[in-house]
Amino acid sequence: MPKIIIIGGGIAGLAAAVHLKAGAKSHNKTVDVLLLEKNGRIGGKILTEKIGKYLVEGGPDSFLPEKVWSVNLAKHLGLEPEMLPSNDQFKGTFIFSGNKLHSLPEGVMLMVPTSFWPMAKSHLITWPGKLRMGMDVFMPKRRSLEDESLASFVTRRLGRECLEKIAEPLVAGIHTSNPDNMSVLATFPRFVQMEQKSGSLIMGMLAAMKNRPHATLSGPPAKPGQPKMTYFMSFKNGMQTLSQACVDHIGKESIRMNASVKAVEPRGKGYAVTLESGETLEADHVMIASAAYEAANMVKGFDETLAAQMNKIEWSSSSTVSVVFRKNDVRVPLRGFGFIVPRVEGRRVNAATYSSIKWSYRAPDDTVMIRVFVGGGHHEELVTELDDAGMVKMVLEELDSILGIKANAQFSKVYRWYKGMPKYTVGHLDRISLLDRTLTSHPGLHLIGCSYKGIGIGDCVHEAQIAAEKILKS
Repeated sequence: MPKIIIIGGGIAGLAAAVHLKAGAKSHNKTVDVLLLEKNGRIGGKILTEKIGKYLVEGGPDSFLPEKVWSVNLAKHLGLEPEMLPSNDQFKGTFIFSGNKLHSLPEGVMLMVPTSFWPMAKSHLITWPGKLRMGMDVFMPKRRSLEDESLASFVTRRLGRECLEKIAEPLVAGIHTSNPDNMSVLATFPRFVQMEQKSGSLIMGMLAAMKNRPHATLSGPPAKPGQPKMTYFMSFKNGMQTLSQACVDHIGKESIRMNASVKAVEPRGKGYAVTLESGETLEADHVMIASAAYEAANMVKGFDETLAAQMNKIEWSSSSTVSVVFRKNDVRVPLRGFGFIVPRVEGRRVNAATYSSIKWSYRAPDDTVMIRVFVGGGHHEELVTELDDAGMVKMVLEELDSILGIKANAQFSKVYRWYKGMPKYTVGHLDRISLLDRTLTSHPGLHLIGCSYKGIGIGDCVHEAQIAAEKILKS
């Protein structure tokens, strides 16, 4: 019976353990799985707290059902009745530019315009900027297939104004990174493929929209007992529902908390895992689901080259700040699900989500909960320089300047994620390819998690399942 040790209790480690236990049955095998978590809680960046009357998300507040692996995992765990669609009657994205909130024009898919009139009527982009975006259909495609920064790619295809007012704030919210050095191949390979195939992002996006299936996520009504699928999905009791269901499926006997790993090294045909306590565990396979810089410290004793490659991955720090107001004190309209802020505006916040508008079950009906994002793409220093009181004070000042909310917060909660998000900088895919080749020298050692091949929940689940399946087939 092979023994597998999983290091890290975030969604990647949890998904790997679930797949190993479930997959062993279909492969007619028995496996011994042990998950080690250094902290006193499971879930990694998935963190939901019920504080009084409020349900607060510290990390991600949703998953994307188009990344089907998240949905499949939730269904496997019996969570279909708990899945929660967003309140799409209020949906919409607004961009703060020139001291005003502008609606993202209809037909803009991420950063690519696909409808003429909504863009023509919008005041977000100047007429020279709109004409420059339209020039995409005449711009020759890039002959070189080498990686380039997202900023270079967007400026080349759609112009500087599109980069600064649309692309940068949108992608900063997803990747908490800077487009100036963000790898377009690692983060938005679809756009590169569109340019190469159609010669134009606009033509490529129009073709993709024409060829996609007519049924959409918000299309036909859900069958009885099944949730309606919206672009963003969550759970009635928050995202931690997913990680807790994984724990219940794995079994507490297969999880050790407060078990910090000091080193991993080959021993015989398997590996020895040494804990900070001095205890040593042995396994046939080790799956490291920790951040790359933590994994590097674990393996540097037996492979300095592997550790050095892991340490080349850069990281950003960010905060989420949830504040609650009495609804009667909010005397300005809150349109859409929230707003994003371009870096060129010089504000101290990146974005805000109207949590209690976007989702049900988050706050009492007579209150409004807003979740504000700080750091990541810009002003990362605020994450470490401001204490909680200073962070909340700053956020309230920004909400006053941007929205005109002058009320005091009835409740606030600050979460900080130091080195919480990897930056897929230019050349990331080449670095990961080299990392994969180096790993072939260490059969039985597997690297999973957001550090390498996808930052979202769905990507982490998918890569964890691929690694788990590889073990089951070995």
